[in-house]
Amino acid sequence: DSSGLSAQEVRTAALETLAENLSDGVIAPLFWYMLLGIPGMLAYKMVNTLDSMIGYRNERYRAFGCFAARLDDVSNYIPARLTAFLMILAFLPRGLLGGLLRFVGIYGSQHASPNSGYPEAALAGILDCRFGGPHNYFGEEVWKPYIGSNERPLKTEDMRVAVRINRRVEWWMVVAVIVTSTLASFCF
Repeated sequence: DSSGLSAQEVRTAALETLAENLSDGVIAPLFWYMLLGIPGMLAYKMVNTLDSMIGYRNERYRAFGCFAARLDDVSNYIPARLTAFLMILAFLPRGLLGGLLRFVGIYGSQHASPNSGYPEAALAGILDCRFGGPHNYFGEEVWKPYIGSNERPLKTEDMRVAVRINRRVEWWMVVAVIVTSTLASFCF
């Protein structure tokens, strides 16, 4: 629920969502397309959508939701880490490769999700900010572990940097798909 959020909380939520959705909505489907073609991409999107629909830890969805969530975790394992790595590479003109990789190594696994934390940690490291803390889901306050330690206020420029990084990573992945598909067509 965003109605009671401050501007800082809205920016934080938007950046966390941007990082996670880069992985789930762009990199992972393209990754599975590169490996298994259209059937792989479609299977991934079905698993990811199923997790979004019923992957909740409540009594209503317990029977199938846990399975959907675990299947989504497995299918996003490599793409989430690839996304974080590509985000860091997209930021490299400003340096700090080793420091950012260590930052992601420290904070990426602290998220409740085994995968979402990696792209979120990459973006928090790039922006030198802190994600996580209290969030309101369906009227219930949920505390996410902090990713990063710098509590600085987020600015519009941070949003622009994040969007530029996302666009660069998206283009790199599209190019990787085109190159891979072209090479595969010559080999088979």
